[in-house]
Amino acid sequence: MQQLNGARDLAQRIIENVERVMVGKSEAVELGVVALMCQGHALIEDVPGVGKTMLARSLARSVGCTFKRIQFTPDLLPTDVTGVSIYNQQTGEFEFREGPIVSQLVLADEVNRATPKTQSAMLEAMDERQVTVEGITHTLPSPFMVMATQNPVEYEGTFPLPEAQLDRFLLIIRLGYPTVEEELEIVERQQMDHPIETLGPVASAEEVAGLQRAIRDIYVDDLVKRYIVGLVDSTRSHADVALGASPRASLALFRGGQAVALIRGRDFVLPDDVKELAVPMLSHRMIVSAAARMRGTASEEIVGAILDDTAVPGGQARSAGGR
Repeated sequence: MQQLNGARDLAQRIIENVERVMVGKSEAVELGVVALMCQGHALIEDVPGVGKTMLARSLARSVGCTFKRIQFTPDLLPTDVTGVSIYNQQTGEFEFREGPIVSQLVLADEVNRATPKTQSAMLEAMDERQVTVEGITHTLPSPFMVMATQNPVEYEGTFPLPEAQLDRFLLIIRLGYPTVEEELEIVERQQMDHPIETLGPVASAEEVAGLQRAIRDIYVDDLVKRYIVGLVDSTRSHADVALGASPRASLALFRGGQAVALIRGRDFVLPDDVKELAVPMLSHRMIVSAAARMRGTASEEIVGAILDDTAVPGGQARSAGGR
């Protein structure tokens, strides 16, 4: 239990450090840290100017990991992401010049402004933690996390991400506009300089790796596991869903529930932990049917309806086997 308490304190330090920059976005910051703890990737989607890039940069600065940024544009090539093999005339051999994807934390800024061909260059890296260039596979450093930002798909000059790539994101984060009071605080904080300029790391790469291992010790009752799988399965049979979530979604909810439980100071997962993550972890993995889209039904509404219709496990799951 002492080890779990140390991991919880570390997670809280990272969250509090990021919140020095992100005003009034506690839920979004926590989701970003959950993705890091689960060895997953985060997609941050919202309108321009609400802090998408700043959230990714703040999280990167808070952990002592190598960080690189890729600015996605329509003329970006796949080799600009993964790297390229260059012939060295002196040695007579090809040398691999690594691309910016070879880093522990990668910011893929405005990822949906690149063409589908370039977007797909990230698939292998996100799923298998490696890149293959000229038939040679190069392992990526650990820990490895992609934080991608994108503008809403209806905006000018965007290419919607394919379903296969969306499924590789553990969760999606939406920031929204700040309140008037929060926006005033943002203005006041940046009167002299930007808070991120003085933001330092509060964790090392080794500590992040330890945090990722620690959540695996969090207990998950069989009833909670069935609840997770039941939620995901319901997306596949819902009348308003053309394509439901994959088994990767069940794994995401399982691991995410462990991360949230650790942040809350528990060594067991509650159904409420799963419900808290259902929308950010399921909504981007579903394709809403054409009829539902015409009615203006969003995937978040469908997930909410599924949560309302799915029975929550009772006392046995909440007691976590008597813990």
